[in-house]
Amino acid sequence: MDISFGTVTMVVFIVALVFVFKTINVVPQQHAWVVERLGKYHATLGPGLNIVVPFVDRVAYKHVLKEIPLDVPSQVCITKDNTQLQVDGILYFQVTDAMRASYGSTNYVAAITQLAQTTLRSVIGRMELDKTFEERDHINTTVVNAIDESAANWGVKVLRYEIKDLTPPQEILHAMQAQITAERGKRALIAASEGRKQEQINIATGEREASIARSEGDKQAAINRAQGEAAAILAIAEATAGALQQVGLAIQQPGGEAAVNLKVAEQYVEAFGQLAKTNNSLIVPANVGDMSSLIATALQVVKTQK
Repeated sequence: MDISFGTVTMVVFIVALVFVFKTINVVPQQHAWVVERLGKYHATLGPGLNIVVPFVDRVAYKHVLKEIPLDVPSQVCITKDNTQLQVDGILYFQVTDAMRASYGSTNYVAAITQLAQTTLRSVIGRMELDKTFEERDHINTTVVNAIDESAANWGVKVLRYEIKDLTPPQEILHAMQAQITAERGKRALIAASEGRKQEQINIATGEREASIARSEGDKQAAINRAQGEAAAILAIAEATAGALQQVGLAIQQPGGEAAVNLKVAEQYVEAFGQLAKTNNSLIVPANVGDMSSLIATALQVVKTQK
């Protein structure tokens, strides 16, 4: 009898533990659990302590609400110019509605993956090969918008899509490398020609400026010489006029005329005295031997000027 009572107590205790474990559910942070009651959706349990009815309610689905990276398998896409392109990408999504994620699709991860691949092939097919390398942001945005519209029915929010790698065939890579090499050679030649052109322009500009500077210098030098010569002539003329004025004043003084006569006679005699010292051929008056008549002639000139 005692054995039977102990067994019943143990069974009751075990059943009570089972009821407690079935009743109390602790949901971790950033998780959502979907509860079904008798096979029908009943509620979504949030983080923390939650109470359910044992054997009537059951946790059917458990979802993680964190951002999830999904590696989209690599695939071959055909561009607008009929070039094969190996494309590899990664998709980031987040479950926003646990109920729709549970009942909207049998496998929302596979659905998102397939939709990302088909959308990517469609976007690449409308672009030429060169544009695919330049328009990565446009491709990413287009894929996200197309997937997010459909994924809303699955309780999933597509955050972003990133292309990890774009790999064309080897022959296309070789052709692109050759094109890049040729383009760089072209730019080098253009840069060299532009350099030579600028050099010639600089040389011509320098020569022109130097020529202008030289001409301006020659002009200023000529002006300076002319002004100097004019000043010299003016100074000589003023000096000569002053000397003549002084001579004239001296002649008018008492004894001035006699002094002039004596000076003229001395200079005349001195001039003819120099003829004997040189080998110059000169034309002289016919009466050079008659010195007194020559001096008288010179004095007559002085009197006439007076």
